[in-house]
Amino acid sequence: MCLAIPMEVKTIESDKGVVEAGGVTYEVSFRLLPDIVPGDYVIVHAGFAIQKLDQEDAAESIRLFREIEEAEGKAKNE
Repeated sequence: MCLAIPMEVKTIESDKGVVEAGGVTYEVSFRLLPDIVPGDYVIVHAGFAIQKLDQEDAAESIRLFREIEEAEGKAKNE
């Protein structure tokens, strides 16, 4: 199973760039999505940005991941 976490595009240089999620950055290839600009949200797999997300979908996914993290943290403390 693959978990797709939205990542924000921070920088682009040629067909590569940096994305960020939760304070962690990764270098990825944008060869599959040539029309990406900084500020866009993408799904990354195996070092490639494979899908662009709109801002609303990305925000909703991030919110749900945070809820899961909080629930897991509470369960560990019980």
